[in-house]
Amino acid sequence: MGRLRHIAIASKDPDTTAKYFVDVFGMEIRGKIDSRNASGFYLSDGVMNVAILKFKNAPAAGSEYGLDYTGLHHIGFEVDDLDAAVERSIKAGYQPRHDVNIAQGLGANPNKDNAEYKMTGPEGIMVDMSQRGWVG
Repeated sequence: MGRLRHIAIASKDPDTTAKYFVDVFGMEIRGKIDSRNASGFYLSDGVMNVAILKFKNAPAAGSEYGLDYTGLHHIGFEVDDLDAAVERSIKAGYQPRHDVNIAQGLGANPNKDNAEYKMTGPEGIMVDMSQRGWVG
């Protein structure tokens, strides 16, 4: 069974967006990101991880989003078997997001923390799958 554990929000101002979730909902900052792909924060309520991301390059954001997009970017499910979950998704008619996976270096190193794999999903939602989970 997959467990919803991650939501990513694209933001033009990660500091202000993160402050909102901390001040209003008591979420804790569990990590800060500043990679070649994005900068921002990982927040958590102890169960869910919320990534507040300002993307630095369009391929990492995904062609349908680009650098100017703000709002819900993707959702992530922690799964027991990543390969089996990807296979079930493909059988259901949804394909890997090779463009984003390659741009973000995902799937190449299964021992990487937060080893994730992005797929297309229903209603145009990008879906993350991870066996290792997210910060928080």
